[in-house]
Amino acid sequence: MSSTQSGDGKRAPVQITEDEAAVYDRQIRLWGIEAQQRMRNATILVIRLKGTATETIKNLVLAGIGKLIFVDEENVSEEDLGAGFFFRDEDVGKKRVEAAKARIESLNPLVAVESLSELPSLDNDTLVPLLERADLVCMTDWNRDDLIRVNQTCRRLSKPFYAGGTFGLFGYIFCDLLDHDFVTTEKNVPQPRNVKVTVSYPPLATVLQNKWSSFNKRETKRLKLELLFSIWGIWEYQSLHADALPNSTVAAPEVEKICNRLISDAAVNVQALPSLPSGTAELLAETAAHELSPVCAVVGGMLAQDILKALAAKEPPIANFFVFNGVLGGASVYQLAMAMP
Repeated sequence: MSSTQSGDGKRAPVQITEDEAAVYDRQIRLWGIEAQQRMRNATILVIRLKGTATETIKNLVLAGIGKLIFVDEENVSEEDLGAGFFFRDEDVGKKRVEAAKARIESLNPLVAVESLSELPSLDNDTLVPLLERADLVCMTDWNRDDLIRVNQTCRRLSKPFYAGGTFGLFGYIFCDLLDHDFVTTEKNVPQPRNVKVTVSYPPLATVLQNKWSSFNKRETKRLKLELLFSIWGIWEYQSLHADALPNSTVAAPEVEKICNRLISDAAVNVQALPSLPSGTAELLAETAAHELSPVCAVVGGMLAQDILKALAAKEPPIANFFVFNGVLGGASVYQLAMAMP
């Protein structure tokens, strides 16, 4: 199918052809032709190609987005071969984007794929032209401080923003969809009907300041906040160690101290969660620097699913912080600094 580009490099809107409708038939039956059309016209920017992004990109491309732009400056390492199924042994030493591009394109020839091996600086406006080319921005496996910077720039440009990644056995997804509209079914009425709902999402910087003083002991226990503060604790550790992750149990006492400080600062009910549960800091310190393929698959799959939900506007996306616990095989979603209608 031919497509055109506008002067800013974005694809001009296209209509789904009969051949494409046949390819995406099962999806169209699930969420409708209008939702598929929105996906078909969407340009998604994914920054960094590690295990989480590998799974996310696969699912986005197979679902039929219009264009994928992915950026990564690093070379393929032996460690990438575990969770990065776009890479092969012979790719070690090559640029990740160069090694992966042809395999991504082969997933769905209907999707345009662009790879970039250089990322503009995140500290100034040099990133703006790249962000402007996308309808939605997704950063994976990145440090907290840069996520906040890019999120703020995306808000200035009115671009929905996702962040996702894994720390060993744990993983997370955050989304800031600005003022997001979606259609849902009105319940608890004699005749259920579809209604349009608008939800306002806060930026990551605001989310990280969330306080929990209004929750009693039982409510706090039900929330399983130790998962949330495990992720935030690793982010803080990175910030204090020039972006380095803990890589052995030697770092466990510091990780535990950081997490406990964050729990205290957030005014969490001390009867429910006085400190990080025993053994959690050791597990975080030992595994955070390593990618585990099953965890990447779950988190990356959930990230892609939620991006598609946001594009389709047929269901409520994550609101607004998701954490996966690979030890128990469960997850929790935290609604932070926002109100649902």
